[in-house]
Amino acid sequence: MSFDQSPQYRPLIFGVTRVKLRDGAPGTHYLQADQPLLPYPERMTDRLQHWAQTVPTRSFMARRVRQPDGSLGDWKHVSYGEAWQTARRIAQAILDRGLSVERPVVILSENSLEHALLSLGCLIAGVPFVQTSPAYSLISTDYDKLRHVINTVTPGMLFASDAARYGKALQAVATPEMELVLVEGELAGLASTPFDALCATPETPAVDAAMAATGPDTITKFLFTSGSTKLPKAVINTQRMWCANQQQMVQSMPVLAQQPLVLLDWLPWNHTFGGNHNVGMVLYHGGTLYIDDGKPTPALMHETLRNLREIAPTVYFNVPTGFEAIAAAMKTDAQLRKTLLSRVQMFFYAGAALAQPIWDSLFETAEQEIGQRIVMTSGLGMTESGPFGLYVTGPELKAGDLGVPTPGMQVKLVDLQGKTEIRYRGPNITPGYWRAPQETAEAFDEEGYFKSGDAVKWIDETDIHLGLKFDGRIAEDFKLATGTFVSVGPLRAKIIAAGAPYIQDVVITGLNLKEVGAMVFPTQAVRALSGLPADTSMHEVVDSAPVLAKFQQVVNELAKSATGSANRIARLCLLADAPTVDRGEITDKGSINQRAVLTHRADTVAKLHADELHYILKPQI
Repeated sequence: MSFDQSPQYRPLIFGVTRVKLRDGAPGTHYLQADQPLLPYPERMTDRLQHWAQTVPTRSFMARRVRQPDGSLGDWKHVSYGEAWQTARRIAQAILDRGLSVERPVVILSENSLEHALLSLGCLIAGVPFVQTSPAYSLISTDYDKLRHVINTVTPGMLFASDAARYGKALQAVATPEMELVLVEGELAGLASTPFDALCATPETPAVDAAMAATGPDTITKFLFTSGSTKLPKAVINTQRMWCANQQQMVQSMPVLAQQPLVLLDWLPWNHTFGGNHNVGMVLYHGGTLYIDDGKPTPALMHETLRNLREIAPTVYFNVPTGFEAIAAAMKTDAQLRKTLLSRVQMFFYAGAALAQPIWDSLFETAEQEIGQRIVMTSGLGMTESGPFGLYVTGPELKAGDLGVPTPGMQVKLVDLQGKTEIRYRGPNITPGYWRAPQETAEAFDEEGYFKSGDAVKWIDETDIHLGLKFDGRIAEDFKLATGTFVSVGPLRAKIIAAGAPYIQDVVITGLNLKEVGAMVFPTQAVRALSGLPADTSMHEVVDSAPVLAKFQQVVNELAKSATGSANRIARLCLLADAPTVDRGEITDKGSINQRAVLTHRADTVAKLHADELHYILKPQI
């Protein structure tokens, strides 16, 4: 019998645990993993072909079939053999149309089997595809960002899942030079091609010739940045980037290759986390991806929970709001606990800070169900890095810990504006932005390192092998009127932790003002706290006495630990209106865009600091 009281985790190997550090010019250091990057394929289609030949009947991807009444039925699977053959026919159709890097394929729609097959066809043909945010088509009313995408890449083909949902957007941006491809329906006044017609194209030897002509420098896709302050930029993604990054990932996370990989994932493919990281992972390792039509929102989370009761992933990725909902549901849902925890080897979160109470709840449930904790992991990456860049070195992760560089990527640490910026160089780094030479030149320093804009610190200065932790975005930091710098990232994390589980995210205010303020987006948990009926508006909920009392307590506790004006929340307000994708306040994967919120809610910021809001909470100590 063991008397060891330390937590017991389901076994998980961490691939990189040691680093090498060297000094450069004053204020500059270089960091890299203490192991080399192993060989990787020249193109992702090599992996697709390999799995199609070795495990042709294995499921590559599955999605629930949408019924005529809108409900979701049974899973429809596409095997590796089917995906390979269909993608080849689509590739022939793309070649027949003379599409190219100058006239790529733009995909407007959400994750789907057809979306995936079209992407694979583009890969085989050597023609880039451009996955755009569905919000640009479905939520936007002016279509400005969608037009910007179209103008930037000048597509020869536009793809959408159905005419009914995407019709207005297509009518707004389509030109005679673009062929419209639809899975369902037709559009009045606009000629279109059924997606099935692409899939039925007889292939010729041109398909193999086109694939053979692709290589490490071939552009696979253009992924657009979120465009917080300017219009989104088209990040060039090459075969080298994608393949190298997948090899880097498996060397950092050996679990990916230890058993047949199974993912259940909602993350949108127009973001690098879902589209590069997770879809690439499945292709590289011959895994199976179940497309989750749920989402970590009150309206759609039930679908994710339904899927997790049925599909047991081997590793599971989500954003903090998703894990929060799952942690709450597992307390009372026995089937969810049984399925999700049956074979999952690792949890991974990204996009925002994960509050400690959520971790504690996940750990407690797992210990009760299987006698072990599931390791929660995280790291650091961005669209321009493929995205995988840093990964943690052990199970004792704390919020904000990022870990060490993945093999083959060199990190440059540069003292800048009182912080340390992390910069990247390696085979997984983008060559630049499409048709934007000035922005590309500005993104790299004199040694060819990509300037991330992220600030980092050592987790423990006495042990560099533990790696780095997040210290905010340099561009988000600002000065008060006194000249004092406010470090936004760590302050946000501190507030979210203090207000858990009632804070979804927070935006810090006070640029050129005397005090630091905070605008809080509350979680749905405040509804129960308020004691009001379920259909009460969020405006009434946040104005209720129990909610205001709770956040007054949070403000008071934060003030007790403040050490000066730069980290003292002098005023706080609650925002009843959720952040919106259309205004760029929140990305498709759920992370807050601080600058966009400050821009679009400038009036609220001004009233917060002028004491003109209905309720402003200030420290009472």
